[in-house]
Amino acid sequence: MSIRAKLAWTFILLLIFGITAISSYSILFIRNYLLNQGEEQIRNDTEWLAITIENLQNNEQFETNLNEAARTSGYRLAIYDEDGEIFASVPYGDTFFGRDELPAEQRSQLRNSGNIQILDDEDRERITAFNAIEGSVNPARYIQVSIQKDQIYEPIKTIRWIIYTGMFISIGLVILVSVLFSRSISKPIIQLESAAKDIAEGNVDRTLQLDRKDEFGALAKSLNRMAERLRADNEALKNLYDRQRQFFADITHEIRNPLHTISGSLEMLQLKNLPQEQQQKYLETASRQTERINRLFKDLMTLQRYDSDSYFIEKKPFDLQLTLEDVEEMFRSQAADKGLDLIVDKKPVIVFADPNKIEQVIENLVSNAIKYTNEGYVKVSLNESETDLTVKVEDTGIGISEDHLSRLFDRFYRTDKARSRDKGGTGLGLSVVKSILTAHGSAIHIESTPGEGSLFWFTIEKPESHRA
Repeated sequence: MSIRAKLAWTFILLLIFGITAISSYSILFIRNYLLNQGEEQIRNDTEWLAITIENLQNNEQFETNLNEAARTSGYRLAIYDEDGEIFASVPYGDTFFGRDELPAEQRSQLRNSGNIQILDDEDRERITAFNAIEGSVNPARYIQVSIQKDQIYEPIKTIRWIIYTGMFISIGLVILVSVLFSRSISKPIIQLESAAKDIAEGNVDRTLQLDRKDEFGALAKSLNRMAERLRADNEALKNLYDRQRQFFADITHEIRNPLHTISGSLEMLQLKNLPQEQQQKYLETASRQTERINRLFKDLMTLQRYDSDSYFIEKKPFDLQLTLEDVEEMFRSQAADKGLDLIVDKKPVIVFADPNKIEQVIENLVSNAIKYTNEGYVKVSLNESETDLTVKVEDTGIGISEDHLSRLFDRFYRTDKARSRDKGGTGLGLSVVKSILTAHGSAIHIESTPGEGSLFWFTIEKPESHRA
């Protein structure tokens, strides 16, 4: 059974039960009220009938006057004499309804108490009242007044039909309102259920338009936010999948090329009568390609640790001047071979970072600058502030076009793949730089003009004890 049907039947049954209970109670209450009012009325009427009869003369008009009193009051009357025997009864022609004789005990109670006795026997269809007649000018000493209960309940027939008619009309309205109300209540639930099912089946583009200010509206907004989040997550997963696929393809390509070169060099070394000069050349080629593979896996391990190791960096205070001296010593001969000026600002300055990782960053930046600079200089400079230090690596090389800047730090991305491989690059250097600096809470920045050179810079913090 659908939720709409359950809601409709629940409302219908509850309201029908309520209407029926109220109607039944109303009829019962009115019935008891009429009965009580009838008893009170017959009590009052018995008093004035007793007064009327005690003043009737005992002559030929007695029964006529008695019958007129009965007709006027609407009751059946029975008159008893002093001995409790029936004296007269009206209306004429009806079957006698009273008692043939009043017991002495009852006559005594009526005389002594002066109260009217009401007889409401459940097994009978009448209400009967008895009363004593005092100082009568005729033989009448006791009166019995009687009326059928149906006469008292006569108004309730009309009231019952009014109540029943109203009840059935109300039930009809209740059914109609319940169906409409259940539709109104269930409609947003059905919409929410449909949207949730679509989202669960992968249709994250589904948007639920439910302009409500209640809990259903809040739930609809939550579903829309969930779908939006899932769309973003799916897009991120898709991008991640594409990048991973490209990443593994690049790794395969990067390893295959040096392996082919090494394999070719080894085949050439197996040739007989190969000149010593050629043997040395092939050995150097194999050695360079082996070193290239070694650098590739070293960079991959650095990136893997950044992705998974929460202790990727270990910060501590150290003098950056010592690191810069090591970098200058490492690249002095390489810069000299290309006729470049290597300028390093080696002033003492204490920073708070991982010394080995910062040295790797500066090495990669200086190495790239030397590779892509054919004339001019490569310069490492420092700019201090009260709380941190900015390290700049500037060159007068070939520069980088604006089209490549947004992806320059992606893994295995090269602005000129063929030239980069010729220079022995792995395509991971700048990715490693970005990962290390991100782990330090810093970022790598770049300004470059094609044909004029490039400027890379980043910032590292000083320890609190060395801040101005």
